[in-house]
Amino acid sequence: MSLKAPRGTVDLLPEDTKKWQHVEKTLQDLCRVFNYEEIRTPTFEHTEVFQRGVGDTTDIVQKEMYTFEDRGGRSITLRPEGTAGVVRAYLEHKLYGSPIQPTKLFYFMELFRYERPQQGRMRQLHQFGVEVLGSADPSVDAEVIALAMTAYQKLGLSSLTLVINSLGDQQSRSAHREALIKHFTPHMDELCADCNSRLMKNPLRILDCKKDMNHEAMGTAPSVLDYLNNESKEYFEKVKQYLDEMDISYKIDPTLVRGLDYYNHTAFEIMSDADGFGAITTLLGGGRYNGLAEQLGGPSTPGIGFGMGLERLLMALEAEKVELPIANDLDVFFITMGEETKATAVKLVQQLRLAGIRVDQDYQDRKVKAQFKAADRVKANYVAVLGEEELAQGKVKIRSMETGDEVEVAFDDLVRTMQEKCGGVDK
Repeated sequence: MSLKAPRGTVDLLPEDTKKWQHVEKTLQDLCRVFNYEEIRTPTFEHTEVFQRGVGDTTDIVQKEMYTFEDRGGRSITLRPEGTAGVVRAYLEHKLYGSPIQPTKLFYFMELFRYERPQQGRMRQLHQFGVEVLGSADPSVDAEVIALAMTAYQKLGLSSLTLVINSLGDQQSRSAHREALIKHFTPHMDELCADCNSRLMKNPLRILDCKKDMNHEAMGTAPSVLDYLNNESKEYFEKVKQYLDEMDISYKIDPTLVRGLDYYNHTAFEIMSDADGFGAITTLLGGGRYNGLAEQLGGPSTPGIGFGMGLERLLMALEAEKVELPIANDLDVFFITMGEETKATAVKLVQQLRLAGIRVDQDYQDRKVKAQFKAADRVKANYVAVLGEEELAQGKVKIRSMETGDEVEVAFDDLVRTMQEKCGGVDK
């Protein structure tokens, strides 16, 4: 039996999860400010949700999904991305019927992709994402991008580059598609098998090929921006205008295509420019997907969203040497002397916890000196000492671990006193 975690997965130990909790809390608070509500969907879906929603020509569907047949003979897939499952839930529960529109959602998800593990890219990965369904207003595109940029900035990142592009509407994409087929056809003998299979199915995805990314045909491929019709140009201009109004700087990259079939109009990525972050600089990707709901059998519903990899976010924070405000100290460590004091200590510890005071006690039957050492190891700010003499007097000795100052406090005044010293829920 192997005691190692499966390849492509990691254990998040307590020193790690404190950072994750801070990041998640910051993102949750930001979503409340932007008026986004949380949604939680199943870890697995019917495989068709991803085949139809993500696209048969994508690497995710062709190479990376964890798919299995359940005991009922149904094809089930562990979710490889977040958007398709959220849109499925939106349609199943008829959220489009709500009088409050658009529907603005956020989520935290564990995703599963069978790919070669590398720094910041695992087979089990964690993602924060948002989806806005029910509005085709370009100001929503700008809002979603603003939320992403604000999230990184609130967490302390500064070495960021926002890259945007427009894939255009269906008419624009069709014209660009024909131009790409005409451009790449003479080069197919020089390109990889994946590019060959994509030529007629989805030639836009050839531009996203990692194997042939340096082929000269990639650099001379027709730009999608040259094939935007007037409506698509106007849409893109408005997105840029709104970003300008919010003082959000960006670069336009005509080769930015995103790897999923459901994108149209606005596409964007946020990159880390931090030294030492690595060769793969993308932190986040997203865009508009106005046709996805129809592909899943629902009514016409415009949508836009992004997915933020939390592993890569933590890597970027480390690369920029951002110190997260993580509390590693304990308010109070309860020290008892003698068996008789334990029952009262248990009661007082619970009262403090109910008042929001971070408190712990000895569970190893250690001597008093060892208990003080334990209090020091957990970085307790105070110790509460309860011996038989204190028990008889109905008091506890409170000692500051920093100064050594000591006061006696009656049992009934303990909660109030510690709230004044440490703060608490009911302060």
